[in-house]
Amino acid sequence: MTAKSWVLTDRSKGIWVEELELTAEDLGCAGASVRKRVLRGGLSDGVDVIEVDNGQFSFTILPTRGMGIWRGRYRGLDIGWQSPISGGPVHPGFVNLQDRGGLGWLTGFDELIVRCGLDSNGAPSTDVVADNMGNPSEVEVTLHGRIANIPANRVEIQLLPGDPPTIAVLGEVDEAALFYPGFRLSTCISTDVGANAISIDDSVTNLKGTEAEFELLYHCNFGPPFLQQGTVLKLPARLIAPRDARAVEGIDTYAEYLGPTAGYIEQAYWYEPLAAPDGATLALLRTAEGDRGVVVRYNTDQLPCFTQWKNTAAMEDGYVTGLEPGTDYPNAKSFERAQGRLRRLAPGASHEVGLRLEVHDNAAGVQAIEAEITEIQHQTGLEVHRQPLPRLSG
Repeated sequence: MTAKSWVLTDRSKGIWVEELELTAEDLGCAGASVRKRVLRGGLSDGVDVIEVDNGQFSFTILPTRGMGIWRGRYRGLDIGWQSPISGGPVHPGFVNLQDRGGLGWLTGFDELIVRCGLDSNGAPSTDVVADNMGNPSEVEVTLHGRIANIPANRVEIQLLPGDPPTIAVLGEVDEAALFYPGFRLSTCISTDVGANAISIDDSVTNLKGTEAEFELLYHCNFGPPFLQQGTVLKLPARLIAPRDARAVEGIDTYAEYLGPTAGYIEQAYWYEPLAAPDGATLALLRTAEGDRGVVVRYNTDQLPCFTQWKNTAAMEDGYVTGLEPGTDYPNAKSFERAQGRLRRLAPGASHEVGLRLEVHDNAAGVQAIEAEITEIQHQTGLEVHRQPLPRLSG
């Protein structure tokens, strides 16, 4: 097999392909397919989607929404969650990030994996930056940043030879403005034919001629059938602390999940994860029976912070948990700067990130992951703080 490629979007060359369907015969891979189409009507009007099926694992990529991953399905198991937003995925044109005091990001939030960043990734807040005259100026920072609501400038599908072959979708998304930071997200979202996993390899590049701060967090979101009464989160960590007073209320059961609970108010916990000597680490969300689980793999050299978000509300209100590795914690940007956690990029420099999502649908697979976590945790005991830590909670 030789490598093949199909360019779907290239703004610099005036290329945009409305529809493309690659069958198993086109790809030379039994059971695999790729389809590109444009959604019409309602809040999804004009959203480009790329539907990838490796024969076992299917998922949908959203070039119009910052190359996020919308939904997935593995051997009959849904991967993702049911947002209270009806008719998604939502076109960015219908999302006002400034709405409700900077919470407008939530009106488009229904992805399986969505990036938060790149200029900011946390809570709405006021920050002070230099304006076009070089003077300090207050700006409003909105929830989780802008990257998830910016369409890709370039999108390409690749079929790469191997045993098994790899299907890859490449994209470039620019977040930039005059007198303010400019970044390029270059991503490769790939899966091996027949595999139980998706890999995301990202590069964030500073496009400007001056050094710039950046933040990046991967909001990985799961509902049923992986999230249910008795589901447990496991990851190797040296420390965990509640975000706030509400999280303190659940510190004794931080790793366990309720079933859908009307009126539930979200809880969040900060982790300092442990890793293997090369920085590799993982988080597992598994059912109470231990017969199925989802795994997020990442590297602490690239993403040293981990946030657990619990929102076990009624199904109609968004029953979901977020596993969120990041360059820092999703606090106000000014607080993360004061704690020294903001990353800085020199002109033209890049920050590389690799993340992998795996799905396990049997007890043996889940047990192997738990053994891997236990091996890393043997480095040290877990320190559980019962109150928020001033250096972590802003």
